[in-house]
Amino acid sequence: MKANVSRKDLADALSLAASASSTRAALPVLQAIRIKAEGKAISLLGCDGEMWAESTCPAEVKAPGAVCVPKQLLSEIVSSLPDGEVLIELEGNSVFIRQGHTEFKMMATTADEYPPVPEVAGTDELQLQFGEFRRAVLGVQYACSDDSSRPVLTGVLFHYDGEVLTLVATDTHRLAVHRIHRGGIGSLINVTVPAKALKAIRQLPLGDEDTVTLRFDASRLIVDTGGSQVVSQLLNGQYPNWERVVPQEHTRVWTVDRAEFQANLRRALILAKDNANRVKFTGTGDVVVISSRSEDKGEAKEEVACVSKNGEMRIAFNGQYVMDALLAMDGDGVKAEMTEPSRPAVLRPTEGGDDHFCVVMPMAVD
Repeated sequence: MKANVSRKDLADALSLAASASSTRAALPVLQAIRIKAEGKAISLLGCDGEMWAESTCPAEVKAPGAVCVPKQLLSEIVSSLPDGEVLIELEGNSVFIRQGHTEFKMMATTADEYPPVPEVAGTDELQLQFGEFRRAVLGVQYACSDDSSRPVLTGVLFHYDGEVLTLVATDTHRLAVHRIHRGGIGSLINVTVPAKALKAIRQLPLGDEDTVTLRFDASRLIVDTGGSQVVSQLLNGQYPNWERVVPQEHTRVWTVDRAEFQANLRRALILAKDNANRVKFTGTGDVVVISSRSEDKGEAKEEVACVSKNGEMRIAFNGQYVMDALLAMDGDGVKAEMTEPSRPAVLRPTEGGDDHFCVVMPMAVD
């Protein structure tokens, strides 16, 4: 195998392929990237046994072939090189990467045992503008769990009833929901997609106005753009009845400027880190007092102006959960809807809040 390729094109392809690879996989082959040169292109493929990500870039192929190299080492080498043409060449059991007077030699393994990308029948599908898809995913993905003992919570629920596409994520401490009202965008869908796969799909080389098509069969998802593709197992198990978690009423509301609220909360989190990110919010007249403390380091106090509706109360949350929700929202304003300090609150943007919101469980105030 021998090919010349642009470093930037190589880096972009590697970024997508590496998103599927795993540095903690039990099988060494799953910690590698498969490089394949043929025709007028090279393709890079990553896999962790449940997900595959492949990207192709133009190349001057002087000798076709395929080989596997360590993902981490390849990523560090490619990111360290300046833009320009790079030569990738297989010699015996080693792969050489050369650029000008720079040369790297990596131990390589055969590509014969690398897991091939599986076929996905794709009997069901959803079609969205890529920008809309990315915004919807980013609007909920932060709430996914990282607890492998409950795999279904490590992904995002996609539910489409023919009129409304609903995305849901929860780690049981918070729940994020994003709805898109759009008829005729695909089949009736109720699947849970791993967060890792969604992160890879967001990296696909598409513009916001381009259409992204997600195709599903009984157990897998595929997104194929022609030059790149992501294939992933879907998560098994029944997704929890999330609608029971969403409060159906509220008696108190704070409406605040989102940017000011974020800035003040970010400062309060500096000292909250030593106290499980606990941040207290106290409504007093037309301000919300934001406070945090560290037993060993001190205290922080901030104030943000608010429009209050029966908002005289004191409540505590994991401040990072609140920050994650704010960062995922659009618009200038945000509302916090509450009832009492021991019950969950709902954070919504002041515009479009019925279709994009986050439920956050409270923490003990003291």
